[in-house]
Parts: sequence; structure tokens; C-alpha cells
Amino acid sequence: MSDATTEIKVMAASDIEVDHDALDASIAEFTEVNGAYYANAFHRIHDATNAMPKTFNLWAAVLGPIWAASRAIWGMFWTFLILEIIAWVQLGRGAWGNPGAELAERAAGQMERAGELRERAANATEQADVDRFTKLAENIQKAADTTMEQSVAAQAEATGIMLTGIALLLFFKLIQGAYANVVYEKQYSNWRIEPEKTESGRKTSNILLGVVLAAAIGPLIVYKFTVNSPLALLDAFPEDEVSALILGADQGTLFSSVATSLEDTIDGAAVAGGDVFDGIVNGIRQVLDALTVALNGSPWPVVMLVIVVTAWRAAGPRVAIFTAAALGYVALLGYWEVAMETVALVGASVILCVVFGIPLGIWFGKSSRAYKFAEPVLDLMQTLPAFVYLIPIIAFFGTGNPPGILATIIFGMPPVIRLTALGMRGVPESIKEAAVAFGASRWQLLKDVEIPLALPSVMTGVNQTILMCLSMVVIISLIGGGGLGKEILEALQYAAKGPGLLGGFAILFVAMVIDRIVQGAFRRENQT
Repeated sequence: MSDATTEIKVMAASDIEVDHDALDASIAEFTEVNGAYYANAFHRIHDATNAMPKTFNLWAAVLGPIWAASRAIWGMFWTFLILEIIAWVQLGRGAWGNPGAELAERAAGQMERAGELRERAANATEQADVDRFTKLAENIQKAADTTMEQSVAAQAEATGIMLTGIALLLFFKLIQGAYANVVYEKQYSNWRIEPEKTESGRKTSNILLGVVLAAAIGPLIVYKFTVNSPLALLDAFPEDEVSALILGADQGTLFSSVATSLEDTIDGAAVAGGDVFDGIVNGIRQVLDALTVALNGSPWPVVMLVIVVTAWRAAGPRVAIFTAAALGYVALLGYWEVAMETVALVGASVILCVVFGIPLGIWFGKSSRAYKFAEPVLDLMQTLPAFVYLIPIIAFFGTGNPPGILATIIFGMPPVIRLTALGMRGVPESIKEAAVAFGASRWQLLKDVEIPLALPSVMTGVNQTILMCLSMVVIISLIGGGGLGKEILEALQYAAKGPGLLGGFAILFVAMVIDRIVQGAFRRENQT
């Protein structure tokens, strides 16, 4: 071991040499206006050792959100605009609002009711009626007196509310002044790293935008919450007036006009394309009938044995034991037939999703232009509420299981398309170039290189599609779909808690069995 020792020097932040002239020039370039002030402020922030640097921006405190807008600090702008509006609402409620107005109005109504009861007591001919009306009038008068006392007390609190608003406003102003330079220094640091993505300087356009936003938002909110009888325009959108302005008087609303137009368009398209839609339904029915015959037409012991053996071969003994237990639960509770119908519905949906989804995913993965056109459609398919799918499905394809499968396909196909495209785009270019260099054709490249490497992503998409198709089982029962979803719908209609929970667990077990088999098969294939 050497006797030489190594001297380690720990440098403090103050020991680091900084080119202050270059730093000041950079700050001046960033701020454009008042560069010397911000250079001094930023130096204090850099040298500070506590969490609260000793800097205070007077203009930020005075102008508040407008200062933040002028410096393009939009997060600070929105935060303190909202906080200052809250303070102004409190100040307005106490200064020119009437906190006890609602209570006073209620008290006036109660007094009027008491007067009506006294009049009825005076006009009554039966002594029992006189006593009853008089007693009611006294009780309501007491309630009116109590309400009026509460109104007076609320009105007396107006000064306190106003002072609270002033205190809040001053507090928010102080916070803005104290932290404005700190926030601006962080923006400066971001500008040093990414000057193209970070705004700098003080721009007139930002000032005007901040003023317009503050003037458009603040006064309206303060007016709405402080004036006792605000404009009706602030409470409800003038739909009737706007509709009359666009369509003309006595022509209905825009909603009725657009809805009627959509109905006519859909009805016309349904009539014109009736043969095409019937052909699609018949094609789906063929796939569904084949699966239904295989699952429900075969003896149940055979179907159960085949499913358990498939689970054993695909995912191992533990999954096979779980599958047998789940199928036993389904059979013992009398759900076997409807459960197999559910499996047929999901199976038909998944088969069609895979048959059409994987080729589309491959195409989108290899063509960025095609994917850009398809992405909004996929977003619409995934974000549109599932119940909305049922409206055009019923209009074009009717009701029953085949239309339900179509709705399920719309909901369940996007994951397999997206993840297949993602897997295709994730194949390394170097591997593809090597395959081409060794003489692989486009088909061989796709079949032997791209698809095998993208297979994990593709299988994840298939698994997600299976689960999303299962989630539609209950929803498609609303348009005549069968299976376990129909059992759940009936349980909901009659508030049958027990049957509903048992049917829900049956759907859960079916979903878990399918998921475990698919995932187990994929893992085993990867291991081999």
C-alpha cells in the first residue's frame, strides 16, 4: 500500500469563479427591460442559503397577474388571477353586496304567508278553522322573525367580509412580490437551456393578452358573486336567442334543427345501404354461429375438458386448476350456457379485431403518413363513450348479437392497431438493414424479422383487445345482446343484488381465464 496520500479539496459555491459580466449580459438579453435590476435580483437568489431569498419585486406586487403575463409566466398568471378574484369577491360582497339579501327575501315571503293565514282566520266561520289558521300564522311569523334576525346578522358581518377580502388581496400581492423574482429566475434558467422553447423579454402582445383575460374574467366573476340579481345572461347561455338569430324567429333551436338533420341523414343512409349492412351482419352471424355451435352445441364435459387442457398446455398446471375451478363455478350456478354465449361473443369480436387490426397496425407502423390520417379516427374510437356507439349501430344494423359485436369491435380494435404499429416502429433499423443486405425480400423481412421482433407488442395489444371486448359484454345487452351481460342487465332492472353479484363474478372469472391462457401462452412461447 502506497504511503502517498491524496489531498481532497472541497470547494464551496462561493469559491467557484463566475464570469459576472457575461452572466449580467445574458440576464440583460433575457429580460430586455430592467436588466440591471434583474441581474442584481438573480445574484441575490444565487447567493441565498435559505428558502426565501431577500428580493421583492414591487411591480409584480402592484400589477399582480398582469406582470406575470408581461413576462410570459403563465402559470403564475393563472394562479394569482384566480386567487385575486377570490379576494375581490370577498371584498365586493362586503362593500357593495348584500350578504343577508336571500334571508331577507325569505323572511318577506314568510311574512306574506303569515298575512294570508291571518286573513283566512278572519274570514273563517268555524272556530276550529280560526284557531288552526291563527296558530299557523303565529308559527310562520316566528320563523319570519328568526330569518330576519339572521339576515340582519349577516348584513352586520359585511364589514368583516370586506376586511377579509382586503387582507387576502394584500397577502396575495405580498406573495407575488416576494416570489416573482424567484419564479422569473427559474424561467431564465430554462431559457439558458432551451432558448427556442422559452419566452424571454417583456412583450406588448403578452401584456395585452393578460389585460384582456383579466378584464374578461375578473369583473364577470366578481359581478356574478356579489350582485344579488345578476344578469340572466351570466347564468344560462342564450340558446333560444342565438338560434333565432341564426335560423330566424319561430324556426326552433339549433339543437332541434341539427338533430333532425342528423336523423334524416342516418335514415337515408340506412335505407340506401341496406344490402351492404345486411351483408355485414350476415357475415358476423356466420362467425358467431360457428363459435356458438362449437361451445354450446358440443357436450359440456367435452368443452370443459378442452378448455382445461388448453389452459394446461398454454399456461401450465396452476392456470389449468384455476380454469377448472372457474368453469365449475359457472356450471354449478347455472351460467354455463350464457357463459359460453359470452365467450362466443367475445371470441367473434376478438377474431375480427385481430384479423383486421393487425394488418392495419402493420400498415400504420410502416407508413407514418397513413398513421397520421388514422390516429384521429383511433382517438375517436377510444374516447367516444361506448353508449354512443349503440345509436348508429342500431340505426344501420338493428339489434341483437351481431350488431353488439360490431359495437364491441369499434371499442376493442384500437389497442391492437396502436400496439402493433408501435411494435413495428420499434424494430431497430440496423437489424432490418442487415436482413436486406443478406438478400431478404420485403415479404421475408416482414415475416421473418419485423413481425417476430414486434410480437411482444402485438400480443399485448391482443390481450388489451380481449379485455376491452369483455368490458362491452354488459353494454351490448342494452341492444339485445345475450350472454352474461343480459343477466346483469336484468339484475339491474329488478334491483336483484344477489343474482347481479353472482353474474358479475361469472364475467370476472371468464375474463381471468381468457387473460391467463393468452398471457401464459405468450410467456411460454417467449421462453422457448
